[in-house]
Amino acid sequence: MTIFRPCIDIHDGRVKQIVGGTLEQDSGPQTNFISDRDPAWYADLYRRDDLRGGHVISLGPGNEAAVRQTLSAWPGGFHLGGGITPSNAPGWLAGGAQKVIVTSWLFADSALDMGRVAEMASAVTKECLVIDLSCRRVKDGWRVAANRWRTVTDTLVNAETLQRLSEFCSEYLVHAADVEGRCQGIDADLVTLLGAECPIPCTYAGGANRIDDLDTVERLSCGRVDLTFGSALDLFGGQGVRYDDCVQWNRIRAARNPV
Repeated sequence: MTIFRPCIDIHDGRVKQIVGGTLEQDSGPQTNFISDRDPAWYADLYRRDDLRGGHVISLGPGNEAAVRQTLSAWPGGFHLGGGITPSNAPGWLAGGAQKVIVTSWLFADSALDMGRVAEMASAVTKECLVIDLSCRRVKDGWRVAANRWRTVTDTLVNAETLQRLSEFCSEYLVHAADVEGRCQGIDADLVTLLGAECPIPCTYAGGANRIDDLDTVERLSCGRVDLTFGSALDLFGGQGVRYDDCVQWNRIRAARNPV
């Protein structure tokens, strides 16, 4: 069953929605939304609505205080990504993150380093590790994009990669970087692939712009992929998706499938 997963993106200590891949532009990132509320306000809202398994992403330096405040608002409620390494990951878990999310540290010179993957899993355990396979579309499918989505690596997002890495992590997070922040629709082909080939839970993000996208992702993935809304969500200044409708979607799914 597909559920809505919430997110909190933090840049310069503030909650923002940034168009994918523009973070390092000389002119500054292309920003769709800057909140006047602190990150902990969102964390408390998600806690009250019992929206578990969302992700907090630290976009660049200067966010440590805001991240700690967010995790303190709901200890064990979030997966944390952004600058995660084997040396700092245990501290973030002790500080309230349920799991840590890693991409760039796993790569060396655009190549996936399985030694680093094993080292990361050993530092935090498989159960506490989420591997981020955010990617860009290329002629032969999709390739993982690291370093804030600027570096397209040699690693294809395909059945082989998804199976191999599942031995080291408990979940995947996959942003479709080409459509992230643009509210122009999901990458249906990528969602279909993830639903067919992911052997572990997976959350997709990128392009979702209407509540019906939850139905679409559920259908395309046979209920095996969850969905995040960003810039389209009214919480982040969007016009296409009401937060209350997302909460209601999850409540209906929970009632149908009680634990």
